[in-house]
Amino acid sequence: MDIFTKFNRKNIQDRQVDTLIGLSKGILANGEVDLKEAEYLYGWLIQNALASDNPVIHNLLEKVDTMLADGVLDAEESTELLNILQKISGDPSAIGELSKSTSLPINDPPPNIIFKGKKFLFTGTCAFGTRQQCHEATQSLGGVIAMSVSKSLDYLVIGTYVTDSWMHESYGRKIEKAMNYRAAGVPINIVTEERWAEAGQFK
Repeated sequence: MDIFTKFNRKNIQDRQVDTLIGLSKGILANGEVDLKEAEYLYGWLIQNALASDNPVIHNLLEKVDTMLADGVLDAEESTELLNILQKISGDPSAIGELSKSTSLPINDPPPNIIFKGKKFLFTGTCAFGTRQQCHEATQSLGGVIAMSVSKSLDYLVIGTYVTDSWMHESYGRKIEKAMNYRAAGVPINIVTEERWAEAGQFK
């Protein structure tokens, strides 16, 4: 795969995630998910999964496919899908719940985040926006964007959509490398996107 194909695929995935966030917010507007809405979401996921290797889209497609296998969306399935879409849409309480997952190696207690002159690296998919938007927000406060996990990295920011299965995803290598450095005494902070957004007062 050449660099142009990779670039185009990344742009497509960024747009897909932005669209999925908007779609999730629309479905959640009335506070519940009915069968018609689930079927519409399912159709969108099928169409977009073909052009994406984003784990958020594929994992959600698998879940919705199972829920609709019998042609019915029961109350339990509706509630589960509602909770998933709240996380995807960036609902503050849902983000907080996800960030507290014991399977993610977040610094506890979370550190005070200083932006000016500090190096940041993002991994996973963020609710704030595209990777470029996260970089620009960080740089607006004097932060520096790192290209990889190294001993000079100050903050590894884990996107909201990183799940309990992070070790099996491509972004898991960055998290694992940061954990190894931290265990060796290197002062790398691993923080949630929510903590980063709060520190920078990003809306």
